[in-house]
Amino acid sequence: MIPLLQVAKLRKSFGGVVATDDVSLDVIKGEIHAIIGPNGAGKTTLISQLSGALAPDSGAVTLNGVDITFKPAHTRARLGITRSFQITSLVMEMSVLDNVALAVQARDGSSFRFIKPARSITHIRDKARDFLHQVGMHGRADDPTSALSHGEHRQMEIAIALASEAELMLLDEPMAGLGPTESQMLTEFLQGLKGSRTILLIEHDMDAVFALADRISVLVYGKVIATGTPDEIRNNRDVRNAYLGDE
Repeated sequence: MIPLLQVAKLRKSFGGVVATDDVSLDVIKGEIHAIIGPNGAGKTTLISQLSGALAPDSGAVTLNGVDITFKPAHTRARLGITRSFQITSLVMEMSVLDNVALAVQARDGSSFRFIKPARSITHIRDKARDFLHQVGMHGRADDPTSALSHGEHRQMEIAIALASEAELMLLDEPMAGLGPTESQMLTEFLQGLKGSRTILLIEHDMDAVFALADRISVLVYGKVIATGTPDEIRNNRDVRNAYLGDE
């Protein structure tokens, strides 16, 4: 099976600090592939290189066999990569529906001037409502984004990622800042996407990781020390010594 995403010997340094050290991994279409590791392991640097926000010093990234190593973020978005951030990037002054409608409008290639066209074009509005329905937020469509909880903002970001209709979703710590109930709800929602969406997930919540991931890669000091199924990672002595401990 040909991977959707292939990463080969990706390396990035900041002065004398090596953030990613010859990282190699692949992501198969339809899987949820989690990246875990302690703080400072290089996870955010890695995902920034995959999204195009940061250029590597060396190595290669291919998507569907196309070399995207040095392509900018907007080109990668057109080719099928979308990213959600640890810190929300929603427009708080706009309604929930308007935020998602902008994402639909951008994907459809419609005129991207102001929110008025996205709000007034029926098929864009209907698509946006459908994506909100998929994440269980159709009842909040007309509410101001600023009125929502942190967990609901995360749901909105997933709706926006879905609206991009990307082949690969890069989710950077979607559980960050969520309480146990919100984390469980978001985990259950992401479980419902398994097989239909390809997701590269960076996450510290180990309960979520082991519930969601088809495969897990463990990053420590910029190096991938293991890749495998959740059971393989749980039982890997090097991973336990370096990261999981007795969890």
